[in-house]
Amino acid sequence: MSPSSSNDTLARLAEIIESRKGGDPDKSYVARLFSKGTDAILKKVGEEATETVMAAKDGDARKIVYEVADLWFHSMIALAQFGLKPADVLAELERREGLSGLEEFALRKAQAREEGQP
Repeated sequence: MSPSSSNDTLARLAEIIESRKGGDPDKSYVARLFSKGTDAILKKVGEEATETVMAAKDGDARKIVYEVADLWFHSMIALAQFGLKPADVLAELERREGLSGLEEFALRKAQAREEGQP
């Protein structure tokens, strides 16, 4: 799968998620999560993150992919809750491309100091 088709898949999924906002909670799982609010959405993200870690500890590749798909899906619902899209995350990843993790961490620390954050 090419990067552009991957981006297209994420964009299509984001459109579906967005279309379910305000939908009937009795007919749509996504609408039900949105109706329950931010805390319920974030709880699901946390649950899926934990399940991803557990699958990875088991070392079952199929289960890892399944759980990461759930984690990404619920993370996309969280993004939509805050008016964000997968493209925002992809842009951040592209910004970081070519930076070492240590360079990126140092840059974030410097930016936080400039903004007066600890």
